[in-house]
Amino acid sequence: MAQGMPVYDNTNFISFMKSLLESGKQTAELLKTVKFLKEQKENIDRVNNVVKQLNAVRELARNNQHLHDMVQGDLREILNSPFIKPGEVDRISNSFHSIIENSLLAMDFIDQVLSSDNLKMTDAERTAILKEKEVESKEMVAEIEAKTRRYREIITFREMQHKINNRETNY
Repeated sequence: MAQGMPVYDNTNFISFMKSLLESGKQTAELLKTVKFLKEQKENIDRVNNVVKQLNAVRELARNNQHLHDMVQGDLREILNSPFIKPGEVDRISNSFHSIIENSLLAMDFIDQVLSSDNLKMTDAERTAILKEKEVESKEMVAEIEAKTRRYREIITFREMQHKINNRETNY
């Protein structure tokens, strides 16, 4: 008569339930660990973006300082040359001045990007803008170097021309 009746082993059932509860606790701990690791990854990404921004700002400041130093020394040297004509002084000064003015405007823009919360930018967007401005500042440095080189070549050519035209002839 007892053949169709299910038989339960209470001891196995209790140990199975204990095992399920322990597995649930371990799963909850794993979920907490995953959440913690995600937060730490986000923090690392944030710090990484800030470091990129700081590096870009440092490079921009270095480029602008180099730009100002070049203009101060090289422009004075070029303008003091006796081989630069008076009519060229304004044109040379204006070309260097426009580059310096662009450099200062770029620094003001960067200051606004970094300090203003009104722009609602992510760190990645800020970093992209800073990298773009860094490239622009490198281009300005290259432009100043090219102009300086060109004006020095003009001075050298005129100096050579002056020596040739004013040499003594002994025929």
